[in-house]
Amino acid sequence: MNGPTTPEERERRGWIFYDWANQVFQTSVITVFLSLYLTGVAEADARARGQACTGDSALVHCDVDLLGFDVAAGSVFGYLVSLATVLQVLVLPITGAIADRTQDKRRMLGISAFVGSAATAALALTAGTSWQLGFVLFLVANTAYGASIVIYYAFLPELAGPDGRDALSARGWAFGYLGGGLALLLHLAIYLGRDLVGLSESDAVRICFLTAGLWWAAFTLIPLRRLRRHQAPQGSERGAAVVTAGFRQLADTLRHARGVPLTLAFLGSYLIFADGITTVAQIAGLYGERELLLPREVLIVTILIVQFVAFVGAVLHGRIAARFGAKRTILGSLVGWTVVVTGAYFVTAGQQLQFYAVAFGIGLVLGGTLALTRSLFSQMVPPGREAEYFALYEIGEKGTSWLGPLVFAAVADATGSFRPAIISLIVFFVVGGALLAMVPVKRAIRAAGNEEPAVL
Repeated sequence: MNGPTTPEERERRGWIFYDWANQVFQTSVITVFLSLYLTGVAEADARARGQACTGDSALVHCDVDLLGFDVAAGSVFGYLVSLATVLQVLVLPITGAIADRTQDKRRMLGISAFVGSAATAALALTAGTSWQLGFVLFLVANTAYGASIVIYYAFLPELAGPDGRDALSARGWAFGYLGGGLALLLHLAIYLGRDLVGLSESDAVRICFLTAGLWWAAFTLIPLRRLRRHQAPQGSERGAAVVTAGFRQLADTLRHARGVPLTLAFLGSYLIFADGITTVAQIAGLYGERELLLPREVLIVTILIVQFVAFVGAVLHGRIAARFGAKRTILGSLVGWTVVVTGAYFVTAGQQLQFYAVAFGIGLVLGGTLALTRSLFSQMVPPGREAEYFALYEIGEKGTSWLGPLVFAAVADATGSFRPAIISLIVFFVVGGALLAMVPVKRAIRAAGNEEPAVL
């Protein structure tokens, strides 16, 4: 990236650094380390209570106390993710409303990012049998992460006009995947090289948590130095009155949303194909390990392939959208998802190169699809309500993210194989794409009171 030439470009380049900063939380913490580590700490707690946690019986006879209920230690992370999702659904709408009401998005981004990064770094204190501490810290970190994403997305319409938004969003996603991949390389070096420096496995993972939080916080300083306020506050409230005003603002926006049904129609189509994307990302490791019988080292390499190829894919999507428009590019990307999932069905068990090829395909379409959806949705958001609509965008995705895993699990259970289960996910791309094709994007943008981009 060359040096900034104008204050506006400097601000845009600062904005994309938050993608770089926060991706470490999704990649290193959630995807790679936390689930297995927290499960191991929970099992240690169960053993300390005199239970046997061995073999396939661990989920049945290895229980811990969660909010007064005995639950399987192996299920702790699943319950944690579910509760974290519920918290985001409760918190994000009011976060968006307060951000729009006060227009103090820069400060709110900083608060949420630093709270999230501090909680992530504090995960390093989770050791021995203290899984409850990790449970609470992840709830705090994940909620703060979601709040920061809502505010971060809300800056997008302020930083780029209709014709530059797709490219800026794609650059952000690309930069985020690059940062997440580099951070994961650092953490894998710490984890895999732990014996060389005399670290235990637990110590290595906790160092990864600490450095993930520091990475998130340190790189957040760049956007905070460059972002500025673009709109005047919608109210003069201070202190606790801001929260009350935020609830009023949220109620007004929910009423207002009925007047932009085409924006909601686009959101509905996105929620369907985004569920397919999320599910493929979530079950890829399970499919590779259980159906294709691949070693865990291959799965780690696969994650890195997806991260770095997604950087290239996001950049390519931005360039294609500049010529053919965001809607056409997203539809083409959904065709790509269908091809990739079909290819995964035909991968031969034990064939690492075939699985890597599927990972390469996922990387090409992953970042670009989501980046262009983000920018296209921003075109349909009424001015002055950006954070609230992006809160709906985020919680809508969280609220429907259970459907894809349910379909996958149900088909796998009915057929006894993950192959028909993974091919069943094509329905999300086909249905979501068909609904997106029917949304009159130009009319939706005009109805929201925004200027149309030259290419759609």
